[in-house]
Amino acid sequence: MSRLAIQGVGKTFPGVAGGAPTQALLPVSLEVADNDFITILGLSGCGKSTLLRLVAGLEEPTSGRILLDSAPVAGPGADRGMVFQSYTLFPWLTVRQNICFGLRQKGMAAAEQREISDHFIAEIGLRGFEDHYPKQLSGGMQQRVAIARALANSPKILLLDEPFGALDNQTRVLMQELLLGIWERERKTVLFVTHDIEEAIFMASRVVVFTRRPGRVKTELPVPLPHPRPYTIKTAPEFTALKARLTEEIRAEALAAAA
Repeated sequence: MSRLAIQGVGKTFPGVAGGAPTQALLPVSLEVADNDFITILGLSGCGKSTLLRLVAGLEEPTSGRILLDSAPVAGPGADRGMVFQSYTLFPWLTVRQNICFGLRQKGMAAAEQREISDHFIAEIGLRGFEDHYPKQLSGGMQQRVAIARALANSPKILLLDEPFGALDNQTRVLMQELLLGIWERERKTVLFVTHDIEEAIFMASRVVVFTRRPGRVKTELPVPLPHPRPYTIKTAPEFTALKARLTEEIRAEALAAAA
């Protein structure tokens, strides 16, 4: 049984100021298995982030349904951890306090909060920065904390909406390796939205390509690359072949959208 089942989910937003409604998603169906790492790849505005918000419970589908462990998704919940592209840490809280935010909301004992936060502070490589505030951290460091905060709540599924999109290229590469390493150790189920083809291949066990808006699933492509995956795998012939195929898929959608 799939951990996450997206069944015929469509989304239409009402028109603005009397304008026509916007159909963001045609009915989408997708099965995500336990411990799977799925990247959703597509042009900007194709509805991939909308789908992630629907899974997070931040939007309601116009049609279809979403099931997490066979239970309908009917709003936000602690069983889904969300990381956004923009930096969303609480500026008045330290690194440790940000990571422990959800744990405090659950009423967890302080000693257990510290044990969990210590684990994830080590995982994200920020020992020594526990008492720093977000304004004292770089963008990449802030995103590390956001990922740790999401993981600390032990969600069933981790949802990431272009989390490295605002970072410089070198920091982005380091963050990709960091997150993939955490996934290899923690074995979480992950749904990851990106418009970067190399990132989509490097991170995923399966790449799902969306069409131009209104979005729907165009292609599902398994990524049969071994783990652990060093950054140098991006030069391997198998990686290059996957990149060429996905580049053509996205190029076809871009040409159709321009026409």
